[in-house]
Amino acid sequence: MKANIHPEVKDCTVTCACGATFTTKSIKDKIDVEVCNECHPFYTGAQGRAKKTGKIEKFNRKYGLDKDEKEN
Repeated sequence: MKANIHPEVKDCTVTCACGATFTTKSIKDKIDVEVCNECHPFYTGAQGRAKKTGKIEKFNRKYGLDKDEKEN
């Protein structure tokens, strides 16, 4: 590596919108984020927006092509 061309890496405080804070290494002193591992739905298990249904089942329900309706 060449000398004197790389930025100085220092301790950085990361602050989330939910209020959680943690430290890491960065060239910045402070970083503000909107979502962190404490409040992200994937990590908390509260996946309210994400549906766990398949695309085919969703399509069939949307257009009324359910198996129950075909048998009638």
